[in-house]
Amino acid sequence: MTRWPTEKHFASWLSLSPGSNTSGGRKISGRTKASANRVAAARRLAASSLYHSKSALGAFHRRLKARLGAPKAFTVTAHKLARLIYRMLRFGTEYVDRGQDYCERRYQSRVVSTLVRRAQELGYTLIKTEDVSPTASSPA
Repeated sequence: MTRWPTEKHFASWLSLSPGSNTSGGRKISGRTKASANRVAAARRLAASSLYHSKSALGAFHRRLKARLGAPKAFTVTAHKLARLIYRMLRFGTEYVDRGQDYCERRYQSRVVSTLVRRAQELGYTLIKTEDVSPTASSPA
């Protein structure tokens, strides 16, 4: 793995890195280049199998697929897998899966902090309310 100085070089060699075509300081395209690299194809296939996984990577992939669509989500997840594999092989680090729930809680806290910040910028204050379950019966 010493052939590639960084994980970015490794992902670029696999053609899993986004393109950076710019002209005059403006981004023209961010498409990844097509490649016949079998390792990249294996990473994309592994990324597609994460859809039903209960791991943090599975939650990451599902969130991206809902936002970007399947083809882009496969490539982004394959890029993340390539970076993880590079670190494991090059530095001997172990992959510790924190699980789907951890990933979802982190995502929710990021969304809430963004909402609070945006509300403050507009001069509003967010107030957390008690969770109301849909099965709770209201007094009649």
